Amino acid sequence: MSWHGQLNLDYRRDGERTIALDRHDGPLRVLQRLYPEGPQVCHHVLVHPPGGIVGGDVLAVEATLQSGSHALVTTPGATRFYKSGGKPAKQTVTAKVAEGAKLEWLPLETIAYRNCLAHNHMRFELAPGAEMMGWDVLALGLPAAKEAFDDPAFAQGSYTQEIELPGVWLERGTVRADDHRLLDSPLGWDGCRVMATLWLATGSPMSRTQREGLLEAARALQADSPIAARAGSTSPHEQVVIVRALAERVEPAMALLTQIWAAWREHAWGMAPCPPRVWRT
Repeated sequence: MSWHGQLNLDYRRDGERTIALDRHDGPLRVLQRLYPEGPQVCHHVLVHPPGGIVGGDVLAVEATLQSGSHALVTTPGATRFYKSGGKPAKQTVTAKVAEGAKLEWLPLETIAYRNCLAHNHMRFELAPGAEMMGWDVLALGLPAAKEAFDDPAFAQGSYTQEIELPGVWLERGTVRADDHRLLDSPLGWDGCRVMATLWLATGSPMSRTQREGLLEAARALQADSPIAARAGSTSPHEQVVIVRALAERVEPAMALLTQIWAAWREHAWGMAPCPPRVWRT
């Protein structure tokens, strides 16, 4: 039996408070709405009670942030794409961020199990004056449990991902379990099985000084990271700054992204970092 889930999130400003209205259909919903740093920022924890996504499942999240609102959205655990029986599993995220609104899209890692057929699409539409930070951490297989994504006995899986900031940045790629040129080449994943991406994007152009300040902050933290040799930062467009890293395990990649997110929050928004409680459990 396939699961179809739809979750609609609507954030708006009510005085000094960001309020959130949600509507769900199927097994995708809000676990909690929290205000650990005051009424201006709504922290939302999203859950998928079945625990994983299998072939035929279709999950969709649509978020709207009205002017002046600020939402931080995360998950209590990893998103898991399990083995497929032949049909692809699909997850889509679409967010529209209005002028003066801020979005932090910070789910925990995604795990692509061997023999999965997964499609993960994210689209973030930023109005002039809108801002966001987001990350994506993709782990292929469970190497610690000796369940390699590219095990020759099971190497039929694939993972397709798309991250889109319309008119600013579009990335789309497919990782196949039998594509060892990509997975093992030093010009590809270099034998790693975790790829982490962090970005800060704006609906209006940033100055060169702003972008260079963000890059300097990221590079200083990368230099002290155990995965420094496989991490890099760039600004391919005047409205986005990107960090990317490869790692053998999730933990060092997530640690680096969390540190840079905290630094960027202070640098770009003048806000102290407030990590969600679920990250520490």
